[in-house]
Amino acid sequence: MLALRLVRGAEPLVLLRRLTVAAASAGAGFLLLASLGYAVGHPTRSSGAQLHLLWCLVPLTAAVYLAVSVARTDPSARPRAGMTAAGLGPAGIAALSAASTALSCTLGSVVALLVFLHLRGDSTALPFDGAAPRLLGAGTPLPLAAVVTLLAVIPVAAAAISAWILRPRAAASDDPARTAGSSPAAAPAGLPWGVALVAVGLAVETYSGRHPGGTPLPVPGRFDGSPAGVLAGWTLTALGLALAGPGLTYLCGRVLQSVRPGGVRLLAGRVLQAEARRIGRPLGILCAVLSGLVAAASLSGDGPRLFGPVTALGAVVVVACTVTSLLTAVLEAKQDRADETAALLRGCAAAGVLRTAATVRAAALFALVAAVTSLVSALAAVPLSG
Repeated sequence: MLALRLVRGAEPLVLLRRLTVAAASAGAGFLLLASLGYAVGHPTRSSGAQLHLLWCLVPLTAAVYLAVSVARTDPSARPRAGMTAAGLGPAGIAALSAASTALSCTLGSVVALLVFLHLRGDSTALPFDGAAPRLLGAGTPLPLAAVVTLLAVIPVAAAAISAWILRPRAAASDDPARTAGSSPAAAPAGLPWGVALVAVGLAVETYSGRHPGGTPLPVPGRFDGSPAGVLAGWTLTALGLALAGPGLTYLCGRVLQSVRPGGVRLLAGRVLQAEARRIGRPLGILCAVLSGLVAAASLSGDGPRLFGPVTALGAVVVVACTVTSLLTAVLEAKQDRADETAALLRGCAAAGVLRTAATVRAAALFALVAAVTSLVSALAAVPLSG
C-alpha cells in the first residue's frame, strides 16, 4: 500500500520513467504470450514453439534491465528523513523500491494480457478485435497456469534483482566510480577481456557463415535464415561490447584531455573518466544492439521484408529499453554529481562552462557509439553476406 501511495504521489518525470517500465513489460509480456499462443495453436510444431520462446529472452532481458536501471534512480530508493522517522531503514527502502518496480511491471503484464486477448478475438465490440487470429493461436484455449507463469516472470525477476542491487552496503564511499574534486578515476579493467570476447564472437560468426551446416535458428517473422552459430557469435560480441564499454568510455575521456586541453575539455574528460563504469556498460549494450540491427538491415537489400510483426515488436522493445537504460544511467550519474556541481557553481566555474562541458561529453559519446557501431556491424555482416 505504501508503494502504491508513493507511485501516485511521484513527480511527473518519475511517473514517466515508471510508465516506460510498464510499457517495456507490456511489450515483452505480449511476446511471451504470443509464443504461448503459437504453441497452443500448433501442437505438432513443438520445436518451433520452443524457438519462439527462446527468442523472447532477448526483449525479456532488456525489459528487466530497464526496470532495474529505473529502480536505481527512483527517489524512493534514496534514504530520506521522513522514511527514517517512519521506521524504514536501508533494508526497508530496498524492499519498497522492489515493490514499486514489481507494481510497474505487473501493470505492464496486465496490459499485455488484455491486448493479447483482444487481438485473439476473445473480446468483442472493440476495434481490431480478432485482428491476428492465426498468429496468436485464436480458437484454442489457453492454459491458465502457463499464462500466469509467463506474465509473472518479468515482475518477479525485476523485483528480485532490484532488491539485490539496492541492498544495504557497508559504505557508499567504496564505489570506485566516485571521485573527489577533479582527481582522475582509476581505469576499468574489463577492456582487454571485452575486446577478446568481441574477436571471438566475430570469429564464431565467420566460421558459422562459411560452414552453415547445422540446425538453423529462425527468428519469429520473416527473418528465418540465421544459423545458430551466427547467433551465438553475435551474443558473444554483445557481451564483449558490454564488458568493453566502461574501458572505451574511459579512453574517450582521456582523449578529450589530450593535446593541451582547456578548462572545458579537461572537465568533460574527467567527468567521463569518473562515470565510465556507470554509463559505459549501457553504452556498450547500445552499440551491440545498434550494430546487430544495422548488420541485419544491410543484408535485406531489395529482398523480402526482413521483419515480421513479432520480430519488429521485439526489436522495438530491445532498442527502446536500451536507449532508456542509457539515459537513466546518465541521469543517475547527474544525481550523484549534484554536490560536486553545486561546489563548482559556488566556486569559479560559470554555468555556461558546465553546459559546454556537457555538450562536449555528449558529442564525444555520440562519436564513440557511431564508430563502434559502424565497425562491428561491418565486420558482423561479412560472414552473413557470404
